[in-house]
Amino acid sequence: MLVNPNHFYANLPIYKIQLSDLLLKKECFKAVPNDWKIIVTDVKSSTEAVRSGLHENINLIATGSIVTVLNIAFKAGIAVPFFFGGDGATFIIPPEIAEQTMRALNVYRRNTLENFNITLRIGIVEVEAVYAQHHQLMVTRFSRGENFSIPIVLGEGLSYAEKVIKGDDYIFNHAEDKNSELDLSGMQCRWDKIEPPENTEEVVTLIVVAQDGTKQAEAFSQVIKQIDRIYGSVEKRQPISIPKLIFKTSFNNLGREMRHRIGEIKFFELFKTWLINLYGWVYFRTERGKNYLKQLVEMSDTLVIDGRINTVISGTTKQRLNLQKVLNQLEEQGIILYGLFVSRESIMSCYVRDLSDDHIHFVDGGEGGYTQAAGILKAKL
Repeated sequence: MLVNPNHFYANLPIYKIQLSDLLLKKECFKAVPNDWKIIVTDVKSSTEAVRSGLHENINLIATGSIVTVLNIAFKAGIAVPFFFGGDGATFIIPPEIAEQTMRALNVYRRNTLENFNITLRIGIVEVEAVYAQHHQLMVTRFSRGENFSIPIVLGEGLSYAEKVIKGDDYIFNHAEDKNSELDLSGMQCRWDKIEPPENTEEVVTLIVVAQDGTKQAEAFSQVIKQIDRIYGSVEKRQPISIPKLIFKTSFNNLGREMRHRIGEIKFFELFKTWLINLYGWVYFRTERGKNYLKQLVEMSDTLVIDGRINTVISGTTKQRLNLQKVLNQLEEQGIILYGLFVSRESIMSCYVRDLSDDHIHFVDGGEGGYTQAAGILKAKL
């Protein structure tokens, strides 16, 4: 029986064991096919933009790049692994949709520059080229609940691809196609800044890399074990909670989202969106609405492992100081390097194809948490 190579990722088994254990099970990871591609989107000079108070725009731009790619993959019936990074995203895609994806991202890049005066860098690298440089790219699927699974990547393949695309000698040779249309349907950013759940005090954005790439799995397993020990289960450290969700209702916020989606503000569309938001107050009090909110919390993308650990968690100051003590020890032992940023809120943007069971929510720490943590880590590197 022939297996469609486009469904490599979709055909991977989903593991529901402890993540710290899964990371150590090499047999659960599969090498990404040689002919697949790595696409990276990245806001140029994001650190300066965040310092200028543009962190919400940066998050929206990163989310929009994910929605652009996922809409193409969805229409093609292909599941692709993707990784949200606060100021950009990374994708691993089959060759069948590579050219179409780059054309669409090029349109999105132009839209971002024209509407927000922010430059989105986009690039593509062959997986085969990653392997030629002796980097690994191993992937598995992990689920921590009933409705939501995430890709877990080990190896330095994605980091290498990112360095290539951000390098001065990278050549972007994808001409803009005037006929390509921007499809950001399903992109929603309706939630205001979200305070930590009851009985927690702060939101921690953490990025961890292994100092020795050959011992990445062991290093990450140790870090996840310590987070579990200090903060408890994923549910206990989840920064998103239903009581703290507040709808954005201002025309300014809704207008900003519209400019991301369609490149301009149309008054009728804006007014319609505002009315839909008002209806949301009613909908979320119905049985279906309550079920959506419950799923929203579960399907919040608060953990990304793409050759490094990226996570947003909530807890107490005491827990965070305990975590920092452990992370400092692991750094001194030459096992990891880390960047950590503390804020009093988290930011969430959403991709909703179906209110019933087809939605995902991208979470970043407040004040550009991922970008801030990355800056701290970069200084150490």
